[in-house]
Amino acid sequence: MFHRSQRLLLRPPWPEDWSEILGGIADESVVRNLARAPWPYRPHHAREFVARPVPPHFPRFVVARADDSAMVGCVGIDPAGEVAELGYWIARPYWGRGYATEAGRAVLEIARMLGHRRIVASHFLDNPASGRVLRKLGFACTGSVRLRHSCGRGGEALAAEYALDLEGECEPGMRAA
Repeated sequence: MFHRSQRLLLRPPWPEDWSEILGGIADESVVRNLARAPWPYRPHHAREFVARPVPPHFPRFVVARADDSAMVGCVGIDPAGEVAELGYWIARPYWGRGYATEAGRAVLEIARMLGHRRIVASHFLDNPASGRVLRKLGFACTGSVRLRHSCGRGGEALAAEYALDLEGECEPGMRAA
């Protein structure tokens, strides 16, 4: 599955992407904000990531700039009980450019097309930038803060939980009557 937004191309990870993925994520300031990526992030982790099968209802994507194909990160949705969970990372050189928000919007469009009704997400409390991204995407804070394991940190850290109900929402650009 592919998706084109204004500035980005979302596409499946390919085996040959492992080195670019490694180059973007093998940065402690990136990995420490993720729940599932280990630190240190090694070449075999990137090779395993690109080799994993992608379930059709839970896609994950490489995020590349549409104008020059530069890889800026990854985004996707994973099963989380009876709902889906949004996850993303953006390589540090691309922080602050709105890529996480744009990629997140694109994945939410895809999630809606796939029939997902509710998407959850969280961010570690010491990463408020991710909370700003989630709020821009329309997520609401659930009021729940809990300990969440972070492989990159090697332990637990407090994370704020968010949710977004897709059911009944209007498509982008449409207004409710």
